[in-house]
Amino acid sequence: MPTLVCVPIAVDTPDQALADTRHAHLAGADMVEFRLDAFFEEASQIDACVKLVADSPLPCIATCRPTWEGGEYEGDEATRLELFERLTQAEHAPRYIDVELATKTQPNVGDGLILSTHDFEGRPANLTRQLLQLRESSAAIHKIAFRARSLRDNLELFDILAHRDRPTVALGMGAYGLMSRVLAPKFGGFLTFASLKPETTTAPGQPTIAELLNLYRFKSITRTTKVFGIVGDPVEHSRSPAMHNAGFERVGYDGVYLPLPVAPGYESLKATLTELLACDSLDLTGLSVTMPHKANLVRLAREQGWATDDLAERCGAANTLVRDGDSIRVMNTDGPAVVECLANTGVELHDAPVLVLGAGGMAQAAAFALADAGAHVHVHNRTQERAKELASRVDGATCLESLDDLEPMRAIVQCTSLGMAGGPAPSESPIPAEALGEATIVETVYHPRETPLVQAATARGLRVIDGLDILVTQAAAQFQAFTGQDAPIDLFREAAQAGA
Repeated sequence: MPTLVCVPIAVDTPDQALADTRHAHLAGADMVEFRLDAFFEEASQIDACVKLVADSPLPCIATCRPTWEGGEYEGDEATRLELFERLTQAEHAPRYIDVELATKTQPNVGDGLILSTHDFEGRPANLTRQLLQLRESSAAIHKIAFRARSLRDNLELFDILAHRDRPTVALGMGAYGLMSRVLAPKFGGFLTFASLKPETTTAPGQPTIAELLNLYRFKSITRTTKVFGIVGDPVEHSRSPAMHNAGFERVGYDGVYLPLPVAPGYESLKATLTELLACDSLDLTGLSVTMPHKANLVRLAREQGWATDDLAERCGAANTLVRDGDSIRVMNTDGPAVVECLANTGVELHDAPVLVLGAGGMAQAAAFALADAGAHVHVHNRTQERAKELASRVDGATCLESLDDLEPMRAIVQCTSLGMAGGPAPSESPIPAEALGEATIVETVYHPRETPLVQAATARGLRVIDGLDILVTQAAAQFQAFTGQDAPIDLFREAAQAGA
């Protein structure tokens, strides 16, 4: 049976709930969950709840979640049980009634009982006992939901689905739990929840139905679907899922691409990737890796004995992992993307002075790739020691301690986080406008597209390669490595621009 898409509807009024249900139906939902606890307070409202269920254009779950399990119902338990019994006895009963495992007196709702457990703080310490209690119950469906502490918690949720003895919902809440929601069809989950709008989510990390069905192509996910994603922190605003998922659909590739947040630190990356890659049923096939893990990925590859391409090995930073059976290779597509974009713009790099701003993973990749293309690389960074260290490793490169009296550059490649929305200095540029000269400007920040540097360069009439150009070019190389097929560049650019 296909995994159902259920939209939770917080019932403020019956008319509003029915209007939302009609919208959910048009959006592609299979079912709605009426969260009656937002409306129901006393027995006099039972008839209104019964009528709401009868008038619903979609099959529904009726839920009246008490405050002690994260809901809004504050009334007495006898009245809540009366509501459930009246709903069950009605001519048009809800398809299911969701009742908490911790409820002392379980209502008699026949084969329509969903027995559920929720923990909004983290993985419950007594999860094993909860699972045993669920197994011993007569409920038609089990539901387990808890806040995922890391991506690794998804693997336990998938294992719960693998060992289910009846239809089961197993979901991780929060940003780390999105994988469990999107991949429910791959592991046989009974349903997944998606909100009608971002502001109407009923649990942290819940995607909208538009994201679930359109961005992640939920209805096309099966047990054979290969999993890809972008690893970093933060990744929630990444354009990569939009590009790669659209690309998979265009070329007919059975894959899905997800944001995969991994907390900073080498040990976080190591623990997460080794466990995800060890899960055969996950079919993790490829990863894009962004800050702060590009150097960590190379370190992990060396430790694990994975193949590493020449650029990644020399610069010490990689942004791509590809798995083919037992073979894993690590690559860097950032540096080649910078060189390719400059070449496409008509910039001759041989013997040309080029300034690289920054000393992180992107800057390292750019510096080595530019030097390989014949450029004379100059490195500048706020922390001079890091700039000196990078310049010492790149053939012919020099470290610029100051941008005062900067000699004319053929190109300036901006690889810092300055100007990035949500970054440490979104309104700053790493170089004064008067120091730009007549150089072609390469901006690697893509959110926003018009950074302070791009604005200054455009005002001076300079040629600009913006962050979306770099993003699309490096992603196209990743897509080819992931699938063996050429990326639909125009589609990638369209998908990236849609979120700009």
